[in-house]
Amino acid sequence: MINLDTPDVILKVKTAMNGLAASLLRPVARKYDEAEHEYPTELDVFRGLNVMGGPKKKKDKAEGGEKDKKDKKDRMGTNLGTVVTVEEMCWGDAGLMLSIPNAGLGNAAISAVATEEQKERFGNKWAAMAITEAASGSDSGSISTTAELDGDEWVLNGEKIFVTCADRCDAVVVWATLDKEAGKRGIKSFVVEKGTPGFTLAHLEHKLGIRASDTGTFVLNNCRIPKGNILGSAEIKKTTEGFKGVMKTFDNTRPMVAAMSLGIARAALDFTREKLDEAGVALDYETNPNNQSSMQKDYLWMEANLEAMRLLTWRAAWMADNETSNSLEASMCKAKAGRYGTLITLKCAEILGPLGISREYLAEKWMRDSKIMDIFEGTGQIQHLIIARSVLKMSSKELK
Repeated sequence: MINLDTPDVILKVKTAMNGLAASLLRPVARKYDEAEHEYPTELDVFRGLNVMGGPKKKKDKAEGGEKDKKDKKDRMGTNLGTVVTVEEMCWGDAGLMLSIPNAGLGNAAISAVATEEQKERFGNKWAAMAITEAASGSDSGSISTTAELDGDEWVLNGEKIFVTCADRCDAVVVWATLDKEAGKRGIKSFVVEKGTPGFTLAHLEHKLGIRASDTGTFVLNNCRIPKGNILGSAEIKKTTEGFKGVMKTFDNTRPMVAAMSLGIARAALDFTREKLDEAGVALDYETNPNNQSSMQKDYLWMEANLEAMRLLTWRAAWMADNETSNSLEASMCKAKAGRYGTLITLKCAEILGPLGISREYLAEKWMRDSKIMDIFEGTGQIQHLIIARSVLKMSSKELK
């Protein structure tokens, strides 16, 4: 039998993070939405802490190396703990959650593919991720930023746009190609530290949502970095394993984005429920939805989709913790949550009427914040394409 009860260890994480979000993030959400590009000093309390970690995986038995039998099955580890944490923090505020020191997408990449020596060097740095270019958005394989080996240094040239935490980070994981003619096979990732000559933050963006998080453009002009700053091997293989290696980061981070959308949508739904209760609108879970008012029916629809978003997200995270391939599930939860998070916040604003667009409340902000969740880390359309390829067992060349 499937047990859908929330495990105690996850419930403890959820309760603790919700309290933190309610006391620290929610009270200053409007402040930093209006003060775009101003660093939220309240977040300094997180420096040096592994806030996004959640429950850790159990270690092997001391000397025998044999894992405990219970540990081999149904492991609840870092990924599941992280998506639960992300949901609660984004219930507080998504832009602020993205601004937590040392919790950048680049940190996830370093954690996933760096050597032990690189983790030692870069593990304590706040790392952003630079992938997108003016002519390379959803198709990461079309990256044109170049990396050439010159003695003991890599020389990088190109421009990266829409980099999250561009101003606040300490280092950036830059995707570049060693050989444009090799296509995806030639793409590698490199750690570039802020302050490196030839690495310039050109400008910061003014955005619709998640305004508490800074987003910027980097220019690399003959930027020289140590040879050891490449993540993974510099070899251009006959297969696309190198590209798959750097793309593997998304199998862990797409559920995180789904959890972000989930947290925002839940915040909007909670507020809507509060106002419906104040207005005396009762929700009846026993009566057929078709026999209820349009408003009641809409609320039940949103609640059902919110739970579907959560279950898909938790499954993808659980699979990652249990070392099971989750590329399909990561895209499924990202596609569902990105799309329906936007629909839920829009519907909440509609139901709330004037309260849904008033700056006195956060409903209009949640509506703005949710839109990016369907765009970054791979658009909804791209996720559906990935899902279709997996279900139909077709390659990227066969189904475009």
